[in-house]
Amino acid sequence: MAEKKKKKNALIEHDISEDLALDLMREMLLYRRFEEKAGEAYAIGKIGGFCHLHIGQEAAAAGSIKPLAREDYVTSAYREHTQAIAKGVDPNAVMAELYGRRDGSSGGKGGSMHIFDAECRFMGGHGIVGGQVPLATGIAWKIKYRGEDSISLVFMGDAAVNQGGFHEGLNMAAVWQLPCIYVVENNEYGMGTAFDRVSKTEMSTKSSPHGVPAHVVDGQDVLATYAFFRELTAQVREGAGPQYVDLQTYRFHGHSMSDPVSGTYRSVEEVEQAKDERDPIAILGDTLKGAGVLSQEEFEQMDAEARQIASDAADFADASPLPDADALYKNVWAEINPNGRLFFDGRPEQGGAS
Repeated sequence: MAEKKKKKNALIEHDISEDLALDLMREMLLYRRFEEKAGEAYAIGKIGGFCHLHIGQEAAAAGSIKPLAREDYVTSAYREHTQAIAKGVDPNAVMAELYGRRDGSSGGKGGSMHIFDAECRFMGGHGIVGGQVPLATGIAWKIKYRGEDSISLVFMGDAAVNQGGFHEGLNMAAVWQLPCIYVVENNEYGMGTAFDRVSKTEMSTKSSPHGVPAHVVDGQDVLATYAFFRELTAQVREGAGPQYVDLQTYRFHGHSMSDPVSGTYRSVEEVEQAKDERDPIAILGDTLKGAGVLSQEEFEQMDAEARQIASDAADFADASPLPDADALYKNVWAEINPNGRLFFDGRPEQGGAS
């Protein structure tokens, strides 16, 4: 009885209703099963190029994005499949993009690292380390310039904080007091390098030279993460200015699908210990089951539904056609080449130009 009361108190402590907690569980299960299905598709050659899975970091996506409003913007790096779904992008469209198909969120031309959906205000995954930070800062500047009631939230990995664009972005945001939240998904490694090998200062100190307030959050505890971002987004919307978050998490898979789970930079024992002790789904599941909010049968039903959505997304992607050849010439900048011929959408205008 005492343990059940303690588990129940976790919801009360964070002011999270039972229904909301169950929604967070559903979402994290969907993210996990979606990424597993993507991994399977990559292994059999249905997904090409690079593919970076978010398994182990589901609470970071669910807890930080769910408090956002529809009009808020999210920009990310290349480990962004689940973040796109969290912001409202259809799982079918995300999977079709991974497959390089016409019905993908970027028309099949972006692939795993470049999922966009302007309607959902998900402003893409970006493959250049730290390259998304100035872009998200620019979005925040637009919000302030136009007097909009929105915020800009940007995700990055560990290595981004040592890039020039990170410091330039935070400096501008601080000077202009822009409504931007900079979130480092601190999974302890920049690709295959432990963060403490490339930085003499802690992750949480990286914003201090620019006067941007820093926060540290347990990104494996979705209740704590949600409660924190609910408060922080409200403060930024009310004019608190830019904020920096060291969201401490851990990835259970390698950097990408081409990288072994542990590689040479971390031990199998380290990864297994993280899975045993820091799995965000297990952490929330223990809390809800212990509080009598979720039974094992209900959990299994949720999981079955998540697996079905992921399976349906894969079937949808498989059935989606490849982009038309003409798609190569769409959304291409118009210019005049050296011989004076005008190109529009990548193709010469009829009759040319001089």
